Amino acid sequence: MRVYCPWKCVWITGASTGIGRELALFLARQGATVAVSARSADKLAEMQALHPAIKPYPLDVMDADRVAQVFAAIEREHGPVDLAVLNAGIWQPMLVSDFSAGKAKASMGVNYFGVLHALEPVMRAMTARGRGHIGIVSSVAGYRGLMKGAAYSPTKAALISLCEAIYPSLKHKGVTLSVINPGFVKTPMTDVNTFPMPFIVPVEKAVQTIAHGLVRGKYEIIFPWPMALMMKTLRIVPNRLFFWIMSRAADRAGTADHPPENRT
Repeated sequence: MRVYCPWKCVWITGASTGIGRELALFLARQGATVAVSARSADKLAEMQALHPAIKPYPLDVMDADRVAQVFAAIEREHGPVDLAVLNAGIWQPMLVSDFSAGKAKASMGVNYFGVLHALEPVMRAMTARGRGHIGIVSSVAGYRGLMKGAAYSPTKAALISLCEAIYPSLKHKGVTLSVINPGFVKTPMTDVNTFPMPFIVPVEKAVQTIAHGLVRGKYEIIFPWPMALMMKTLRIVPNRLFFWIMSRAADRAGTADHPPENRT
């Protein structure tokens, strides 16, 4: 499937698996030069073998200096980055019963600060040029704290809030910002889940939705629509109702962090 691709040079972090990988290959097939970054140099090399427009730049998003160096190298070697998709992230299920400050800190480090490390040089370059497009991959899990999401949901809520805070200024400076909020997508990240994942979509369909949303310059790219509707509704319902819904859902899914009610 072909779509109009307005970008000549794209940079995608977290590109070795899942959404990042498939989006990189998709955009390369549309004619863009796609610089891909992740910790796994081997996986990035495999992607380059699949398409010559894929350019690997291994890095750890936790290393702010290295991130800035990689971004500078990409622009030096391939020209200005027209689109940066900041996608690096980890999913670590966590309940109260297995709460770990270390696990929560690691999630915030990669999912939030890893984005900030890339965002800083990208914003600086794009605002100086007065053009460019930034896509930040968050999640519908950032709308409300979800079961098993004690480490994950806060990181995605932080990204959504960040995008809301910087969008007006970026728009004023000629830079487009999109926040990408997927529901459940069939990827290696979700393959570890043992609980029900309503409305889960194939990664290929997710990538097409993201690409179309980016081309249209949408601020929020959220999918699939049934999950979007459910999460948008949960965002505004009273807390008492929300906690009741989540408690019942956890009991039914067998993921409750407390013994289910005894009923006769």
